[in-house]
Amino acid sequence: MQKKRWVAGLIVGAMAVVVAVAWTENNSDSNPGERQTARVALGVLSEAIAATGVIRPVTGAEVNVGSRISGTVTRLPVEVGDRVVAGQLLAELDATALHAEADRARADVKLSIPRVDLAESTLRRREMLADKGLATAEDLEVARQDLAIARAQLDANKARLRSAEIELGYTKITAPIDGVVAEVSTREGETVAAAFAAPNFVTIIDIDRVEVLAYVDETDIGRVALGQQASFSVDTYAGAEFPAKVVAIQPRAVLQGSVVNYVVRLEFEPIPPYVLRPEMTAHVRIVIDERDDALTLPRTAIKRQAGRQYVVLQRGSEWIEQDVRTGWRSDTTVELLSGVRAGDVVEINTY
Repeated sequence: MQKKRWVAGLIVGAMAVVVAVAWTENNSDSNPGERQTARVALGVLSEAIAATGVIRPVTGAEVNVGSRISGTVTRLPVEVGDRVVAGQLLAELDATALHAEADRARADVKLSIPRVDLAESTLRRREMLADKGLATAEDLEVARQDLAIARAQLDANKARLRSAEIELGYTKITAPIDGVVAEVSTREGETVAAAFAAPNFVTIIDIDRVEVLAYVDETDIGRVALGQQASFSVDTYAGAEFPAKVVAIQPRAVLQGSVVNYVVRLEFEPIPPYVLRPEMTAHVRIVIDERDDALTLPRTAIKRQAGRQYVVLQRGSEWIEQDVRTGWRSDTTVELLSGVRAGDVVEINTY
């Protein structure tokens, strides 16, 4: 709700500046003609920095999914543009050899279990004989060593089985995040090798987790601070403004041509039904300062003479000079602190 009010404030401020400029006819009989006028408006007065940016996935929202083992691709059930959810099957490798390895490890475990049982039984029998003086300490030590070896062999075979089952699990490649398939770089029937690096199968992008990277000129970056409000628009949705907030200023400069820019990260919440996609160009406006409920006029309405500051104000059919006191200024607009009221019509200069 707060973001909606903020957006509404920006729109009201923008409309106030646009609607303020109007044309009226001069009613004076002695000097017929036209005056360019503006109406004193109550709205939002803000100073902002304009920048060009690009929409990019946030860290972790773009994932290259590959294989940890080598093998032949037997299934690849996704295509570019498909929506996937975490855990969904993306690809499957031939698992024939790994199934055989797992079966062999499972058989070794089964063989090791009775060997451990036999070694335990032998140790118990020799302990009973030793109690009767029929077995030596050396016989007991040999039985204990045989049991330790049998148990170690069982543990080793179980570890091999776990390893084989893990390798078998690598033959099924699943989506680590929800998102949209952006690229498929292999096909069914291809053999992939993972000896030195994991081969990339699919690239997934979560298009709901995006941010704006704004490129701010070095002359303006000193006025940008964390937490400042911002807005941006994209060409595909003409007239739509998206509220955002400055969350980071990257320390390293980016040289674009001969211009030094700094990357400012903007965070925003998607607004249905708009879909903002990675690599869209964003036209960014970062608010440096802002005044609410300010009486505003175009700066060209203010006239100065011998230290005096005034406007030419319409009173009925006459035009009079009215002293005013101004406050905060933006590039095109000025705040009026006294001398006029909302709705007053004043003359503006045409130069």
